[in-house]
Amino acid sequence: MTVQDKAHVEIEYSLTIDSGEVVDRSTPEEPLEFICGARQIIPGLEKELQGMKAGESAKLIVEASEGYGERNEQLVEDLPRKYFPDGMDVQIGMIFQANTPSGPARMKVLEVAEEHVKADFNHPMAGERLTFDVKVVNVREATEEELEALKAPHSSGGCGGECSCSD
Repeated sequence: MTVQDKAHVEIEYSLTIDSGEVVDRSTPEEPLEFICGARQIIPGLEKELQGMKAGESAKLIVEASEGYGERNEQLVEDLPRKYFPDGMDVQIGMIFQANTPSGPARMKVLEVAEEHVKADFNHPMAGERLTFDVKVVNVREATEEELEALKAPHSSGGCGGECSCSD
C-alpha cells in the first residue's frame, strides 16, 4: 500500500531548516503516526509523502508556504506591560501562552520596555523552508475506529498543523 488519503502512516524523520539546525526528529522507538488526509501534519509534508511505500526513504523539501506559513509582521505586536504579571522579570526570548479573542496563542518576547512588551505571535518556524529526511516505516489502511476518532476533538502532535516541534 502507498501513502494516500485514509492511510495510517508511520514515519521516522529528521527535520532541519536552511541554517542546518535540526529542529525536530522522531526516534525509531516512536515514529510519527498520522492518518493521511486528516490534516494531522503540515500540508507540504503530506503532499510530498503521497505515493511512497513502507521501506522507502527520501529527502523532502517543504517551502514555508506549505509548512508553517510565511512570517507575518502584523503578528508582531506591542502589548501593554500591564498584561504581564506584576513583578515578573519579563526577558527577551521568553515564551508565553496568551489568551486572544480567537483562543490561546503562543507568543515570543522580542523587546521589553517599561510600558510595553513587543511580542511575536508567528509560529516559531514561520518563514522557514523545511527539509525532512524521511523513512516510511509502515503504511496500512486506517481502521474504522481511527477514522471515527478523527471526528472527536483532539490536539495533534508531531509535525502537524499545530506542531509540537518546539513547544
